[in-house]
Amino acid sequence: MGFSEERKQFYSELTKTIRRHIVKMTNHAGSGHPGGSLSATELMSVLFFEHLNVNPADPDWDDRDCFFLSKGHCTPVYYSVLAEKGFFDTAELMTFRDVDGRLHGHPCGEHIPGVDVSSGSLGQGLSVANGVAMIAKLEGSSRRSYCMIGDGELQEGQVWEAAMTAAHFQLDNVCAIIDWNKIQLDDFVENIKGLKNLGDKFRSFGWHVVEIDGHDVEAVHEAFQEAKSTKGMPTAILAHTIKGKGISFMENTHEWHGLAPNDEQLEIALKELV
Repeated sequence: MGFSEERKQFYSELTKTIRRHIVKMTNHAGSGHPGGSLSATELMSVLFFEHLNVNPADPDWDDRDCFFLSKGHCTPVYYSVLAEKGFFDTAELMTFRDVDGRLHGHPCGEHIPGVDVSSGSLGQGLSVANGVAMIAKLEGSSRRSYCMIGDGELQEGQVWEAAMTAAHFQLDNVCAIIDWNKIQLDDFVENIKGLKNLGDKFRSFGWHVVEIDGHDVEAVHEAFQEAKSTKGMPTAILAHTIKGKGISFMENTHEWHGLAPNDEQLEIALKELV
């Protein structure tokens, strides 16, 4: 079922707010990863505000769904969504990467409510998601595991070992979200180690595959619904996105993978996000 006009407007405003947080946070810190955070904004927003069964008032609730940011450098979008969801005050976002703060460049599961595992070393998130999903199956829990993976991260062999594991154990409570923005640290993914026929790759590993426009909130919503209703196999959502989405001079370039906007660039970006 699609969104009402009211709900569409809610996401239009929410995603602009989150994008404003992202550029403000990275500007404040003078560092961070805006490009891949901006590309994941709709995916993260719809997941946390429609589908992820969590309670900000009780972040460690045993039967909560779990989310794992395998591309752990994209904390600006993660922290922004957590704050907007109510896990901590949005004012804390402006302590991003402060030496005495807890909002580090990579997420720390020990200190930040809503963060289920520390991450940063690429390729590991899906393995963790599998483990939590297997425990849920053994305990008879309805808990689901969601894992966001960068497209450049798919060059890591551990991802495909984990993909085999999830299919072998029929972990239909696992959903991998591929932020397929086509760009990694210093070039287009296809120029470094290409991902051609990515859907066929996942299908050959025994996964159900949904391919969508990752900036269409209704398509994202429907993909998560389909993942929930798929039985006997894990689901991979292949989300076509744009690196730096929403800010003209950041879009579709590797230059803003790990570069923070200066004050002049921040002003331009915020004017585009009105």
